[in-house]
Amino acid sequence: MLQSRAMTATDTDALEPIAAAARPGRTSTAAGLFAQPLAPMLTVLGVAVLVFAAISTARTADMIAALWAANGLAVAVWLRSGRGFGYDLAFGGLIAFGVLAGEFLAGNGPILSVGFTALNMLEIVLAVWLARRFAPTLNLATVAGACRFILCTGGVAPAVAGLAAGAFLWLTRGTPFVPTFQTWWFGHALGLAVIGSFVLALDMRAVRAMFNPWRAAETVLTFGLLIVICVTVYFVLDMPLGFVMVPVLIVIAARLRVIGVTAALVVISVLSLGSLMMGAGPWRLVIGDLSERAVLLQLTLLFGYLPILLVASLLEERDRLSARAKAGQLRAEKASAAKSRLLANVAHEIKSPIGGIIGIGDLWSTGQLGPVTETQAEMAAMLVKTARQVEALSHDLLDVARAEAGAVKVEMRPTDIPGILEDVRRATAMRPEARMLSLKVICEGDGLVALADSQRLAQVIDNLATNAVKYGAAGGEVLFRAKRVYDGVRIEVSDKGPGLSPDKQAQLFEPFNRLGLERSAVEGHGIGLALAKRLVELQGGSIGVVSVAGEGATFWIELPAA
Repeated sequence: MLQSRAMTATDTDALEPIAAAARPGRTSTAAGLFAQPLAPMLTVLGVAVLVFAAISTARTADMIAALWAANGLAVAVWLRSGRGFGYDLAFGGLIAFGVLAGEFLAGNGPILSVGFTALNMLEIVLAVWLARRFAPTLNLATVAGACRFILCTGGVAPAVAGLAAGAFLWLTRGTPFVPTFQTWWFGHALGLAVIGSFVLALDMRAVRAMFNPWRAAETVLTFGLLIVICVTVYFVLDMPLGFVMVPVLIVIAARLRVIGVTAALVVISVLSLGSLMMGAGPWRLVIGDLSERAVLLQLTLLFGYLPILLVASLLEERDRLSARAKAGQLRAEKASAAKSRLLANVAHEIKSPIGGIIGIGDLWSTGQLGPVTETQAEMAAMLVKTARQVEALSHDLLDVARAEAGAVKVEMRPTDIPGILEDVRRATAMRPEARMLSLKVICEGDGLVALADSQRLAQVIDNLATNAVKYGAAGGEVLFRAKRVYDGVRIEVSDKGPGLSPDKQAQLFEPFNRLGLERSAVEGHGIGLALAKRLVELQGGSIGVVSVAGEGATFWIELPAA
């Protein structure tokens, strides 16, 4: 009898993993318990029936029960229903009544019935407290939550109750302590893990999923296969082939997640227990009495099949993280689209008035609006220069907005890289700020032809050359280089300026980021490199930088060869 109680501990174990679908009960009162009496009454009835069935099975099997399910049901319903001192006291009293009723129905005497009821309540209350304390979310859809629940309710609670049960039976009946403790611990742990986790996982979401015809058909076929394999392994064949259940459980974990695995564990536990009680299947090969065979069954279920529950928890956790990532990506895409629209609108609104300012400034500086002094002419020229900078910014903003929106069209065709580099070099050499610099083009090897949009590529290289002239003028040299790499062409623009630290390199291609040079004498808006990166990516290439602080910088572009 004692041993039969021992089986209950395991039920608590499985309970927590599935709690992923469940939610902790809200704080309630004793009055709230009886406001909806159907659930507690059905729980008490279920506990009494399971206690009676387990004890009856134990009596027909040398007092050994391999699965004690009552505590798993009690713990799961208690965790899901409510909490609060008054509620817990009332619910615990009902559960104790159900256990005691099952004991008496099974024919136990008053001393054994009261003693076993006290031991089971110790285990149930301890399991509930541990679950609330160390796994408060009851979230079996995470590996951490499942492990905490299993260790607390299936490890600690039945072990403590098993120690007390061993002492109780040793004192009252002279039963050996170690076998009693062992049987109680494993049996109750199995019940808590299998029955408890299934009850926690069974919610309306799982029920509604069955209304999907494809999911219902998949479930029926999968469990039909599982039942056929179980019957064959445990009732038809005499060979130890229990390992063939593992692939089926993995498939169930992949397709049906936590609720499917817990339901499958219930099926396997019931059928394997029936085989054990009937002396059928592979249990005939085990040398030893029924108690030793029961322990082997318990260990097989606990350490052979139950870990698949963690696989299901891991998959559910991955699903949740994937859904969260997709939602975040969608929000980011919407925000990016809104930003692109804003940039395009701002750039469009800037262009018209800026054009008027430039026209007026030109007329003013040339004296077409009347005589101007030297100071006024300088101010007019400064006005035009500033307006043209704003105009260039508006064009860059439009380009960035179009690139991010995917509205930039690129015409990919074989492009002569040396020719483009030479064109950019000549254009750069004509700038006043480059007159003191040495500009060189170096082409390593022949066949430097890339698949690119020549106009957009020239725009990108010109941007890199402009930056090299702005920030690397102190080095006295800007070098354009082209060479073959693997199945592509690499373009480099190098300067011998101050270089970039690793921190600045990480921020280099962010729009509107000038790396702390906002107040410097070097003009710019921090858009060029962000635009260059997007244009290169549209052409199927990549862009980056190699730099050491104080030793200059080399910007590179890699494009597929034509």
